[in-house]
Amino acid sequence: MASVGFSNGVLVVTALMVVATLMLLTVFARLYRKAGPHEALVVYGFRGTRIVKGRGTVIFPMIENWHELSLELMSFDVAPQQDLYTRQGVAVTVEAVAQIKVKSDPESILTAAEQFLTKSDEEREGLIRLVMEGHLRGIIGQLTVEEIVKQPEMVGDRMRATCADDMNKMGLEVISFTIKEVRDKNEYITNMGRPDIARIKRDADVAAAEAERDTAIKRAEAQRAAAVAKAQADQERVTAETLSQAKQAEAQRDLDIKKASYLETVKKQQAQADKAYEIQTNVMQQQVVAEQVKIEQVQKEQQIKVQEAEIQRRERELIATVLKQAEIERKRIETLAEAEKQRLIAEAEGHADATRTQGQAEAEIIFKKGEAEAKAMNVKAEAYQEWNQAAVVDRLISGLPDVVRALASPLANVDRITIVSTGDGEAAGMNKITGDLTKMAAQIPALFETLSGMQMSELFAKIRTIGEKNAPPATPSPAAPQS
Repeated sequence: MASVGFSNGVLVVTALMVVATLMLLTVFARLYRKAGPHEALVVYGFRGTRIVKGRGTVIFPMIENWHELSLELMSFDVAPQQDLYTRQGVAVTVEAVAQIKVKSDPESILTAAEQFLTKSDEEREGLIRLVMEGHLRGIIGQLTVEEIVKQPEMVGDRMRATCADDMNKMGLEVISFTIKEVRDKNEYITNMGRPDIARIKRDADVAAAEAERDTAIKRAEAQRAAAVAKAQADQERVTAETLSQAKQAEAQRDLDIKKASYLETVKKQQAQADKAYEIQTNVMQQQVVAEQVKIEQVQKEQQIKVQEAEIQRRERELIATVLKQAEIERKRIETLAEAEKQRLIAEAEGHADATRTQGQAEAEIIFKKGEAEAKAMNVKAEAYQEWNQAAVVDRLISGLPDVVRALASPLANVDRITIVSTGDGEAAGMNKITGDLTKMAAQIPALFETLSGMQMSELFAKIRTIGEKNAPPATPSPAAPQS
């Protein structure tokens, strides 16, 4: 029984100790306070005022107390209700946004705690806004409307520099100050850009006019270049056609000459071939004769050998052999000489015949050409005899355009002609140029008379008039009878 009572007492004591430990831990947890990175604990009491940031601390009740101070960024609008006057005296309304926070160092946190620890967020922002609006009013009064509108960053920099001392005294710092809107009731800002708009519009109109002018100039130059190119192309086309016709005529002439030359060469080769065949035939005949002579000589030698005596056979055979060989050699040389003579005679006759044939062909060609030209001249002469004054006048007038074109051809190289005319008939004008051309054309008959040495009146007097028929040839009058 005693052991059971002892065990129960130990369990009770253990349970009481566990309960007491839990109670002590609960009380300690309630006394321990932690500060996050976005806040600071301001603890004050018997140990004095201390700042706890980013860690924890034990706060004893009744002898110590604490308050939280936010270190987060505060953003609020700075928009004074009254108009702000610029250096020019223009009333403007400015709306801005300020970003402010408590500095992170302990001295600034203590300073901010002295100023705002027991105030609400609205009261704190109201105090800061009053300070910012006062500084903003002073800065706006030092600037012009143009500077405020065109340089908002400069206004923000001045605000941060001006408010820095006052914010330091409250433990604060200005992170940023941005102008949101600037407006006025008198439309000063609206009218401020009109001169630039007018200037830009004026420059645009001038640029458009200059562009149109340049376009018109380029278009005129392109049209002139196209006209010049077309004229040059036409001229080159006419020149090319003329050259082509001339080349065709030359090619036809060369073809006729080559045909005549080939025909002559064929005839000449044919004649040479005929003569060569005759010469070769004679040579072959001479060779046959020579072989026949050789055969006869051999037969004679054999007969002489048979008729000789046996006694003198070897001697005669030797003598006959030597003499016969010499005789054969002599005959062979004579035969070759005769054949060479006949060959030279045949070649000379062939060359003579070929030369004679070639000369006859060339003479015939020259005779045919002369006969054709003479016939053409006779036809022209007969045709000219049929002409009357109308034909001669038509011939002269049809040739005038070529002469006038040759006289006026230098004007084709003139790029531009500037004519200054006062309006009277004597002043130089376009009619002056055509008048000069007419005068030049009127000098053509005088030029013809100077070059030919014949007066135009005499020429027309010798030509039958229009409608006049050819006079029949005069018949010779019968001879008077002789008495």
